[in-house]
Amino acid sequence: QARKMFEGEMASLEAIQKTNIVRVPQPIKVIDLPGGGAMFAMEYLKMKHLNKYSSKLGEQIAELHLHNQKLREKLRTEGSTIGKGAGHSEAQFVDKFGFHTATCCGYIPQVNEWQSDWPSFFIRHRLQAQLDLIEKDYGDREARELWSQLKPKIPEMFCDVEIVPALLHGDLWAGNVAEDDSGPIIFDPACFYGHSEFELAIAGMFGGFSSSFFSAYHSKIPKAPGFEKRNKLYQLFNYINHWNHFGTGYRGSTLNMMRKLLK
Repeated sequence: QARKMFEGEMASLEAIQKTNIVRVPQPIKVIDLPGGGAMFAMEYLKMKHLNKYSSKLGEQIAELHLHNQKLREKLRTEGSTIGKGAGHSEAQFVDKFGFHTATCCGYIPQVNEWQSDWPSFFIRHRLQAQLDLIEKDYGDREARELWSQLKPKIPEMFCDVEIVPALLHGDLWAGNVAEDDSGPIIFDPACFYGHSEFELAIAGMFGGFSSSFFSAYHSKIPKAPGFEKRNKLYQLFNYINHWNHFGTGYRGSTLNMMRKLLK
């Protein structure tokens, strides 16, 4: 379990690092421990609370989210790269949602099997996967009933929105961002290619990000029509994930968010 978690984190750090947009600690190696379990060695960075570079991080996260889209535009401009030789070593446009390995959000493993349709990926591999754990551990009838009503309504929240797969940090809460004298740093990612808006839900839920972060982000990626409702949907994922991690203290928030989404 520990090795799987760390391998997902290492792959995530490598993916972010390859974009050369936002700084992450240099991943070094996942090491098996003699008595079982594993450890993950990475670069030591002397970090402090994000403050001075909040808006800079907002810009960088937006650039991270736009990176794959820019690869698509480059591909369209240049035409096919087949036969160009050197082109094969360059970053390739990713046209599906998912990631090449499993990752963990907290300690819960996430399946990242590639899907061509974002609502299908999000329903199946994020919401349904989390609610299956709730069902297994709590058998919560109200959660089950609300979910059965909400699930068929989710695809319509994405009508008229073009979603280009974006490389996401995947767990961008205030505890996973920092800065040093040279600029912002992000760490502890659970990457996948998904809808850029997903990233903003947890960033806005538990505090720690100033308004300058969001302003800088939206100056590069403006809010699309229907943003607020989808933001609630993405917050729902985080509430369920917290219920699974920390217990029934998050049950009320989860059910309330489901009810709001059904209005």
